Amino acid sequence: MTRNVPVTEARKDLAELVNQVAYQGERVVLTRHGKAMAAIVSAADLELLERLLAERIDLTQAGAGRPVPAAETEPRPLRIAAEHRPPGPPRPPGFGR
Repeated sequence: MTRNVPVTEARKDLAELVNQVAYQGERVVLTRHGKAMAAIVSAADLELLERLLAERIDLTQAGAGRPVPAAETEPRPLRIAAEHRPPGPPRPPGFGR
C-alpha cells in the first residue's frame, strides 16, 4: 500500500513512518504542496529497484531493444547428416556397404 504524507508531517512522524515501511510493507510518498517529492521504501524494495536499473542499463549498453533483422529470426533449413538407403541387391564379399 502507498501512502502520501506531507513533508512537514513526515518530520514529526519519521520514526513511525520508517516502522510502517520496514515492518508493514508500506511505501510512503513525501509530498510538498500536493506534489510528490521523494519516497520512503523498504531496503528490499530499494535493492530490487537498484538491481532493475542496473540490468536495464546493462541491456541498453548491450544493444537490447534494437530490432532483430528477420534473417536472424527465421529458421534455417537443416542439412541432412545421414541418408537412409533401402537394402539393395547383395554385394559380393569384400565390398561392404
